[in-house]
Amino acid sequence: MTHELKKIFAAYKTHQQSGGKAVLATVVALDGSSYRRPGVRMLLLDNGKMVGAVSGGCVEKEIQRQAESVFSSGMPKMMTYDGRYRLGCEGILYMLLEPFMPNEATVNTFWQTIEDRKTFELESYYTRQENNNEDLGTLFKVDTGELLLRPNFKGKKETEVFQQKLRPCFKLVIIGSEHDAVQLCSYASMTGWEVTVIASPSEEKGINDFPGAMEFLSLSPEEFQPQMIDDQTGVVLMTHSYVKDLKFLVSLMEVTPIYLGLLGPSTRRERLLNELMEYNMDISDDFFESIYGPAGINIGAETPQEISVSIVAEILAVVRKKDPMLLRNKLGTIHN
Repeated sequence: MTHELKKIFAAYKTHQQSGGKAVLATVVALDGSSYRRPGVRMLLLDNGKMVGAVSGGCVEKEIQRQAESVFSSGMPKMMTYDGRYRLGCEGILYMLLEPFMPNEATVNTFWQTIEDRKTFELESYYTRQENNNEDLGTLFKVDTGELLLRPNFKGKKETEVFQQKLRPCFKLVIIGSEHDAVQLCSYASMTGWEVTVIASPSEEKGINDFPGAMEFLSLSPEEFQPQMIDDQTGVVLMTHSYVKDLKFLVSLMEVTPIYLGLLGPSTRRERLLNELMEYNMDISDDFFESIYGPAGINIGAETPQEISVSIVAEILAVVRKKDPMLLRNKLGTIHN
């Protein structure tokens, strides 16, 4: 959800420059089932535009209608949406609508927290009754203290509190620059991941060749800095060069990405790992556990686009610690 909050802050900055107002809508509680879970947010602008969504599209128009009073009065409010009667499938959503007016210090701290890849928290104070109440609102909490999303708000103990811890955006490092890397970059960025592409200096390519990429680095395996890999970073090796893949693997031994995908058949993977062990016999078990090759889930993928979908799906399964399966075969609810 961190990437959705990034879009909200970016849209607010642009809208604020024209003197416009904004309202933040947050799903703070849920009875039953819903398309999205508590913690999802969207931003409503006074020009009628919306950034993000809290559902599949069925709830947003009602939120926009209810937000009109928040725009006019500046007073936060609670609203509920009972999808059981309107849609026959949703539960009861409890949503907090509040003026979104972070000051410059809050905005700067947010972006610095994102850049530093630090975890932060949001605390939303709410009730389950539909009402207008100045004691409702959200606090932005970082390691340096509490910051306000609107002036002078302080949470009240008399209200319920929805607490949410948000980790840094998932980061995907794509090592390779062929056309399949372009497709993987596109799909990963649409998923909300921060994508870094690493290409050989001999390649005459740049960041404009990879739509959605946040960073493009022209590096040889010897120049690669494994320190860029943290516990929220996955790597896909797809240089289409056996020698380059092996050299990058040697560098990656210094860290343990949450996911390390290898393109190509299992025989190529075994050859790479055997040569890697000849280079260093003291490779940790955790490093081997992080390797997934051939990369991707077996969905019959053939085209670069389909292969990208299978790789993104596998990374999600690994990060969320799920065994891929058809949802129709899953007992119980979709979300645990």
